[in-house]
Amino acid sequence: MVYAVIAYLHFVAILLLFALLVIEHQLMLQPLDFARARGLYRTDIAFGIVAGLVLFTGTARAMHFGKGLDYYLNNSFFHTKVALFIVVALLSLYPTLTFFKWRSALKAGQVPILPPNQARRVTLIIRVELFLLLLLPMFAALMARGYGVML
Repeated sequence: MVYAVIAYLHFVAILLLFALLVIEHQLMLQPLDFARARGLYRTDIAFGIVAGLVLFTGTARAMHFGKGLDYYLNNSFFHTKVALFIVVALLSLYPTLTFFKWRSALKAGQVPILPPNQARRVTLIIRVELFLLLLLPMFAALMARGYGVML
């Protein structure tokens, strides 16, 4: 029963992670207003929390509630999946740092300044993150069916 609960939490967290990234993409409309800037800031905080939940539940599944750590560590698709997740995490640092710089402006009730080139860069990074997140279930499905086992 615990295995099913952990698996469920992992799947829900992954879906939430993707949904939060879609919300960030939608909120990046220019010109930026106060409500969308505050929404981006809050959504990005939620994204970080949910990414931690994905990592925690995924680690729990691999170590205790899955096919055993040896199975995962000897699977090239598992390594690919983890690497993609790390790439998404690293890519998300740029939008996160951008939104974090807005804290003082948001507390003062002001619209933060977002130059057009920086807005385009953040939007592009979010799109790349979305694409990479879409690849993760494919690698998970391949891995779960025994493909990618290293001898």
